[in-house]
Amino acid sequence: MSIEVLDGSFPATLWSEAHIDNLIEAALRHGATDWSSRALRWGVVVELRFTNEEQWERFRADAAVQAALDAVPNPDGLLIYRGWGGSSSPREPRRPRPLAGAGAAALPLPLDDIFVEPLQSRAPRVLVLR
Repeated sequence: MSIEVLDGSFPATLWSEAHIDNLIEAALRHGATDWSSRALRWGVVVELRFTNEEQWERFRADAAVQAALDAVPNPDGLLIYRGWGGSSSPREPRRPRPLAGAGAAALPLPLDDIFVEPLQSRAPRVLVLR
């Protein structure tokens, strides 16, 4: 299940700092098996995994959850829905995408190809200034 809280009269991250501990505690008390919370540029997403619908219904009826949801910064910006959100399937959470470039390090430069031996050593020229 996902709970999205959009920014409103104050940032949703402030709401999250004040209420996320109560939400996670209530979720664990009612049988949540997994959870995640992310702050995005437009708000906060809290994703919870329950094994059945009854656990989710008990979680939603909890007084601490009701108080947290009543305190969101934008009452019109509260989205609660089944699934992990975004384009992921309803049963599996989104996983982070691989890093661009796979996080690989640069290869060392072949120094033998860059530095060439001088052709011949010549006597240095002497410049006399008067």
